[in-house]
Amino acid sequence: MARILILGAGFGGLELATTLSEALGAEAEVTVIDKGEAFVFGYSKLDLLFRGASVGEVRLPYADFVKPGVRLLRETVTAIDPAAKRATTDAGVHEADYLVIALGADYDLDATPGMRELDSEFYSVAGAEKLAAAIPEFAAGRALIGVCGAPFKCPPAPSECALMLDDELRRRGVREDCEIAFVIPFGTPVPPSPETSAALRDEFERRGIELIAERRIASVDPARRVAVLDDGAEQTFDLFLGVPKHRAPDVVLESGITEDGYVPVDPATLATKVPGVYAIGDVATAGVPKAGVFAEGAARIVAQHLLAAIAAGPEPQRHLGQGTCYIEFGEGRIGSVDIDFLSGPERTGHFNPPSAEQTALKEKFGADRRARWFGR
Repeated sequence: MARILILGAGFGGLELATTLSEALGAEAEVTVIDKGEAFVFGYSKLDLLFRGASVGEVRLPYADFVKPGVRLLRETVTAIDPAAKRATTDAGVHEADYLVIALGADYDLDATPGMRELDSEFYSVAGAEKLAAAIPEFAAGRALIGVCGAPFKCPPAPSECALMLDDELRRRGVREDCEIAFVIPFGTPVPPSPETSAALRDEFERRGIELIAERRIASVDPARRVAVLDDGAEQTFDLFLGVPKHRAPDVVLESGITEDGYVPVDPATLATKVPGVYAIGDVATAGVPKAGVFAEGAARIVAQHLLAAIAAGPEPQRHLGQGTCYIEFGEGRIGSVDIDFLSGPERTGHFNPPSAEQTALKEKFGADRRARWFGR
């Protein structure tokens, strides 16, 4: 049986390993490598910020990921040789017949002057945990949610943050003493779906939230409490919640397989320019948004290609770039958008307004994956 090496245990890596294990059982020879101790759903960071969740409550330990034919190693990847299908870690060298890079995107704080010094981003678990302690102390002034560059993970998240912050301030009775604004590089909150964007804009208008579109945070001045936009305009803040610029991890950039900061792949197959090497999820340029559900869909397609090659599996399907993103509209309401990027001539996004059904579907989304990957 061929050896398959998966670098990264996010949505893509976990789903790929699970699918291969289901098909091959104990005969599989799959190794997954990740430096972390646990998996965390991206949307759980909003639970940390606004729902009082603890880090322990949202972590799913990798020790609970147990699949026949799969071993998950907690090691740090220090070098990747795509041509040799080899990865070096802080614990040794791993060689394979097929290599899948699923290491996600890292946050480049240094790309935005002042961001590291300000230390006020909510896209990492540690950052969300820190801001969860700061938000309750914010009772007057201007809150600024700022995106430092595109592409970035989960495009609706800044909108969700603004709406849930509005809820928090109203709950404490201090909303009239506060302003909320957010800066986003896109022309609309959710570009593939005019309906979704219109619904979010209506919410912003109703709640008095200022949307500054088609702009990004170019730098921040922690001493002056000012963010400078890419057009030179300044935005003052008393509370800053930042989305750092993203890029592929250093070890991927150093492997020689990237272009413009990410790994280019064939959108239909997720294959890289190196035979036998694939890239899925946020690390790849696949023509889809950077969100877990799309990494998961890509993983299923790569699994089909691997099974066709090593186990006489059926003809692989084409990657269609389809997925549903759930969106917090505040006040306990959840809607969603069904996105289709690659199946037709144009990308589409069908809006599902907030409802009890959408809330239940989001809960099921998380529950299904916890059970599938971690048996809980």
